[in-house]
Amino acid sequence: MKKCVKSKSLKEIEPNTKYMGCTFYLDSADGEDFVGTEFDNCSFRGSFSNWGRDEYGLWMGFTYKDMHQIMRWIRPGTFMMGSPETEKGRYENETLHQVTISRGFWLAETVCTQKLWEAVIGNNPSKFKGKKFPVETVSWDDCKAFTKKLNEQMKEWQCCLPTEAQWEYACRAGTTTAFSFGDSITKDEVNYDYSYNESVETKSLPCNNWGLYEMHGNVYEWCSDWYRREYDISITVDSVGPNVGSYRVVRGGSWYYSSGGVRSAYRYWFKPGYCNHRTGFRFCLKSQSYPKNK
Repeated sequence: MKKCVKSKSLKEIEPNTKYMGCTFYLDSADGEDFVGTEFDNCSFRGSFSNWGRDEYGLWMGFTYKDMHQIMRWIRPGTFMMGSPETEKGRYENETLHQVTISRGFWLAETVCTQKLWEAVIGNNPSKFKGKKFPVETVSWDDCKAFTKKLNEQMKEWQCCLPTEAQWEYACRAGTTTAFSFGDSITKDEVNYDYSYNESVETKSLPCNNWGLYEMHGNVYEWCSDWYRREYDISITVDSVGPNVGSYRVVRGGSWYYSSGGVRSAYRYWFKPGYCNHRTGFRFCLKSQSYPKNK
């Protein structure tokens, strides 16, 4: 039987509870908090400004200055990371192995847009200009400066780049095929192989099963990990890269690459200070109690 709470001002959400006429002042919340919840005529205030459930799962929104960003709840789970030896376009650095993501996290439904980047950083380095276009020509170091500045304003959150394992888990969205759309793709689904000869607006192509847009192609996405050519398959829970390195991982490929370079398992790397007009990033949010990434 669900607990019922009526007409209160609250700073927390509890699972398996029905709220009626309540006002929430939320600075952070995890997806597990919403398990079994119901809301009737409730309102939300604070950095956590709105939320909902749809066919893709749980989402929440936050507003930074005049920019509203939707985040998708990526629930915990286990998946096969890498690719089978029979996969077309496969590279040797994609050893297939099982990984468990033990904690859920909020992941931006799109790569960071130029509008949000400008709101946080104050400039726009991108080659292909447009408020809804991905910010690109940003290095890993630039992206870390972005997350640091956002964290200064949203103190209850840990804004960071996803790990390589988190990125692939979210990209696959429960699939085991070469792409989240199956074993083949079309240019109506993915911006790749010079589909448009440049990046395209975010949310202009179909999302995957978890409501995430343009995980394949469009622009590369920086991950938090240092690159290691061979996966450490002994790490089966919350896999991360080595403690030190020379290159950082990028995932997803871009508009420039053929289908083999935009597969779910495809891995590449750049020096952390390197940038080009094919590379952007997607960030995640976690409560401050979540163990920090490297």
